[in-house]
Amino acid sequence: MIIQFLLILLGFILLIQGANWMVDGASALARKHNISNLAIGLTIVAFGTSAPELVVNSIASFEGHSDIVFGNIIGSNIFNLFAILGIVGLISPIAVQSSTVWKEIPISFIAIVVLYILCNSFLIQVDLTLSRLDGFVLFAFFTLFLLYVYKQLKMESLNFEVPQNNFTNLKIWSLIFIGIAGLVIGGNLVVSSSIIVATFLGISEKTIGLTIVAMGTSLPELVTSVVAALKKNNDIAIGNIIGSNIFNISLILSVSAFIRPINYNPTFNGDIYVLALGTIFLFIAMFTGGKKKLDRWEALVLLVTYLIYTIYLIRNVA
Repeated sequence: MIIQFLLILLGFILLIQGANWMVDGASALARKHNISNLAIGLTIVAFGTSAPELVVNSIASFEGHSDIVFGNIIGSNIFNLFAILGIVGLISPIAVQSSTVWKEIPISFIAIVVLYILCNSFLIQVDLTLSRLDGFVLFAFFTLFLLYVYKQLKMESLNFEVPQNNFTNLKIWSLIFIGIAGLVIGGNLVVSSSIIVATFLGISEKTIGLTIVAMGTSLPELVTSVVAALKKNNDIAIGNIIGSNIFNISLILSVSAFIRPINYNPTFNGDIYVLALGTIFLFIAMFTGGKKKLDRWEALVLLVTYLIYTIYLIRNVA
């Protein structure tokens, strides 16, 4: 089992480093074609931070491990919302723009509601499965979100800093291909080793997905938000989390469903409730008093809630 845990750790390292290499190479390629920093930040860099979840879910969906698919996304979103925002808010109170409070956070809540309705088959009386048709609905939601982001960009002046570089074509394509290889190999290691560990310890794939896999694939978001908080860039700190949560549900789960329809375990409903309540709490925290800010005590509530939630999962590993 020690070897399997080491393989999981190696998988996470390859996932994160692979995403970094791919982003560096793709960013350099975009620069050579005079693509703006803003476009790079909203597409290549955004995709890079979510690449670990995408690769792990694609592999898990192809192999038919549905609990890993849902556990990774729901668990990652819970980790993003409670743990990462909790840590970031303790470092520095997070003040954000009005659009984040009135638009992005509600959009993330709507994404949760849409996922809940689709997974529980409230619209059509069929088996509890996220079908390819459901995947299309989620992808349509993602497309609408991209249109919203594009509209916001035309109204606001935003800047995404991407390091200057003078990479050769050989270095650019080497970074891209090595990065992709790292993502694929790392994703395979994480999925296969996690399943072996779950089987050996008698832990469900759901619990493994909600904890170890979810935390590992969320490391890029954790690093990005903590660095942004230390630099007093609140919009990136919270925008990274809210955007990632919308991205995870609407794009990554839709891609997972396109690969193979995913059987839904209704015990995930409780975890979706936790995610929904956390999103409502964040909205109320930002809304009350018109302050549009997450104070340290509110961040502490989020972090403590996540610790309690994780302890509950560990104590109920069946």
